[in-house]
Amino acid sequence: MRDFEVGKVADRDVVAERSLSYINETATLLRMEALEHLVPAVFKYSGEAVRNSLSEWNNFSDFTDDLVLQGMSPASMVFAAQGAYPAFFSGESLAAYFASADRLKFREYGIETLETLYEEGVFELNVPGLGAYNPEVVELLIPRADKLERERILYGNIISRGEISEAIFRIAESKESPAEFRDLSPVLLQPFVRENVLFSFEDSTQRTAEARERADSVIETIEKGTRIIRKGFIITEDEMRALYALNAALPQKDPRSITALILIVALVYVLLILIQSRPVLGRNITGRESSLLFILACLYIAFAALVKNFIPGTEDLPVSVFFPGALIVMIPAVFFGFKFALVTALVFPLAVFLTGFFDISSYLFALISGIAASAVLKKAEKRMDLLVAGLEIAVANCLAVTVILLMSSGEFSNLPILIFWAILNGIISGMLFLGILPPLEHILNAATGFRLIELSDLNAPILRKLFTAAPGTYSHSIMVANLAEQACQDIGANALLARVGAYYHDIGKMDNPDYFVENQTDRNRHDDIAPRLSATVIRSHVKVGVEKARALGLPAEVIDIIAEHHGNSLIEWFYHKATQQEEQVSSDDFVYSGSPPRSKESAVVMLADVTEAATRTLAKPTVAKMEKFIQQLFNAKVEHGQLEQSELSFRDLETIKKAFVKVLAGYYHSRIEYPKTDAELKEDDE
Repeated sequence: MRDFEVGKVADRDVVAERSLSYINETATLLRMEALEHLVPAVFKYSGEAVRNSLSEWNNFSDFTDDLVLQGMSPASMVFAAQGAYPAFFSGESLAAYFASADRLKFREYGIETLETLYEEGVFELNVPGLGAYNPEVVELLIPRADKLERERILYGNIISRGEISEAIFRIAESKESPAEFRDLSPVLLQPFVRENVLFSFEDSTQRTAEARERADSVIETIEKGTRIIRKGFIITEDEMRALYALNAALPQKDPRSITALILIVALVYVLLILIQSRPVLGRNITGRESSLLFILACLYIAFAALVKNFIPGTEDLPVSVFFPGALIVMIPAVFFGFKFALVTALVFPLAVFLTGFFDISSYLFALISGIAASAVLKKAEKRMDLLVAGLEIAVANCLAVTVILLMSSGEFSNLPILIFWAILNGIISGMLFLGILPPLEHILNAATGFRLIELSDLNAPILRKLFTAAPGTYSHSIMVANLAEQACQDIGANALLARVGAYYHDIGKMDNPDYFVENQTDRNRHDDIAPRLSATVIRSHVKVGVEKARALGLPAEVIDIIAEHHGNSLIEWFYHKATQQEEQVSSDDFVYSGSPPRSKESAVVMLADVTEAATRTLAKPTVAKMEKFIQQLFNAKVEHGQLEQSELSFRDLETIKKAFVKVLAGYYHSRIEYPKTDAELKEDDE
């Protein structure tokens, strides 16, 4: 349609593939307009105009009678009448009126003449738009007893304002009135005549609408094989109308299917949101992530609709081969994990299949490609792995199109082009994802595996600065990271997130490193200041760390670990020191201002932090002593409510304790005395 235009030379033929009949809108409109012009304008009688006219004539007669009774001279009566009715009458006509011997009968003659005139009707013809109606006749609505009659009158038989004088004289003459009245009647009565047959816009409009409804549509027929557009010829308006009719006759989307499409998009979105439950995703979806899922669902269906309806040459091939559906599955694979991506790989193609944009072949290809896209990123650690993932998806796509062709018993002549598009689909998906991943990570501020791996680089400037400014804190953070990573691996949490969170959890100590015990050598600065001030300095490292993390643009999950790694626990050392120096001390003045951990990773980092710091104080640590000591630390955190929001179970805590002992045993292996076996203990007793 966009290639053709009236007045341009057609570059190809258009032949009707089937017979069809269509309404010629232009011809139908012309027919309606013609019928409208045959509709007469509708008029109605106005009784009020008649009453006002007769009342004014009686008032004039009363006024002139009163002048005569006053005994005024003829000249004075003329002037008085002209003063009361300026520009109504000439002096000569008034003088003849007052001089007439039958003047007193003029009132009755005038009433009879006016009534007869109004029975014939004085029509209101000076009305805008009247020319749009029948130019020969008008229609008059006449009330008759209990019904309304319609009468058509020729324009030549109606009285308009221009024919009033002639009509009055004709009527007066027919009444056989005195010659003096007959001669003066047009002059005397015309000023008091009003139009009493008025144009009715509402009735006229209704008659026009009725005429349009009665108009039959102009039907034109195009036989199958008719050449509608001829190559090399200028396109006419009639040819263009036929082309529009042919296009309109093509199968169109039912409005109900559009509604169903909208509902399916909404249902897909709701389904994906419901799958945020912890057994599948392990955390809640943020507002931005929820918006991303909605956009992905819309894009997937929109791409399928675009290829299906607007890209030529795809009728005999799977629609899903021609758009990067794998790309839309790769996004949740990175941001939400394999399980969630697998769900999208199953739901998205099914939704498009239900809308009718996918046939069974397109559905199967999209399903296989999506499952491959959700699986190939499970072990991806570097961004360049995305290109490799694209190649792996391309291989899966090739297998998919081969299987589809075998299942459908299709033409193997299509296999080369399908293989080409299948490979291109996978490669394009990987390349596009490589390009859009960084901005998506920035927009969502997400802790993807790729970003966490980059943040885990110990050569990062902030970590190098931590190593230089606070080497003890740096060593402590490395050890906490080892503990947290091992524990998260054992309980099925995000080990990489825990490691990165541990690396950065104490970056707030860089501003005042000497006030923290792991960085002190020969002197403790807290010996010189009050316990309250010491608590303030210790407590501030959490707030400073959060501020530095936000300035660095760290993911929200890492910032949460920094903010929650002490929770709202008590700074016990300085609290007890304050109780020894002051009589009244509130524990509220010695607690951290954070909130307890809300994720497993954050809780594990908290436990690893306190465990690593506390086990440094153990003399001659043994496995048994370490297990008992760590259990006491865990119990204290549980008693103070620091783990209530983390969803860690007691089984998880036991697993975490064993993981910590295993790591610490490896670290302190030269100093740990392992417990003896029962046989060895028996030998010692003997």
